[in-house]
Amino acid sequence: MLTHFPPHEPDRMPPLSLAVRVGDLLFVSGMGPFDAEWRIARDDFPAQMRAVLDWLDRVLAEAGTDRSRIVKTNVLLTREQDIPEMNRLYAAWFGGGPYPARTTAVVRALPVPDFLLEIECVAAVG
Repeated sequence: MLTHFPPHEPDRMPPLSLAVRVGDLLFVSGMGPFDAEWRIARDDFPAQMRAVLDWLDRVLAEAGTDRSRIVKTNVLLTREQDIPEMNRLYAAWFGGGPYPARTTAVVRALPVPDFLLEIECVAAVG
């Protein structure tokens, strides 16, 4: 069964689903660092990372799962210098492990110029 989350996406969303469930797997799109009011903390990597992790928690919860069921993440950063802080916040978010499989890449740009990172994941559900 293919299920999209959320069923009604906000008007500000690009043409994508925040997450798609196929069988017992949930594929979560790359989450950007918008806060609840759709603002971005410019040049503040820790604030952006926390915003991304908050989005992931919300999307996972809506789909009936949580971060403990994540099996794979892809982390995209626009600045190599943010890798140590990303690792620190990432490890804390997962409670010190076990950790999912992960790919981390430093990219030239992300879709919104003020984004310093984006994270996507695959999680088990059911």
